[in-house]
Amino acid sequence: QVQLVESGGGLVQPGGSLRLSCAASGFTLDSYAMGWFRQAPGKEREGVSCISSGGGSTNYADSVKGRFTISRDNAKNTVYLHMNSLNPEDTAIYYCAAGHNMIHLNSTLSVDYWGQGTQVTVSS
Repeated sequence: QVQLVESGGGLVQPGGSLRLSCAASGFTLDSYAMGWFRQAPGKEREGVSCISSGGGSTNYADSVKGRFTISRDNAKNTVYLHMNSLNPEDTAIYYCAAGHNMIHLNSTLSVDYWGQGTQVTVSS
């Protein structure tokens, strides 16, 4: 049974940092592209970042470029999202995503499996 479990969310002040983790089970992570999406209240789910199965290619939404870094440790079956310089506009539920093929940040249809999400709140 495929399962993605996110952790690391929480409340952080503007300018702070968080590291999200996504632990995968039930499948071999190195066969999948991985990504992070987020959904703020009243808004559509949007792509944040994605990484190829081997980790050699990454992509970021313009809104997070230079602040967020995606990485993966296939040996640990885990994907990470390092978030720096957080601002209130980053407040959302963050979802881990896995895709058999490349994940496109502008399309949730490219995702085959979703995690349950972890809340990130940026507030003073």
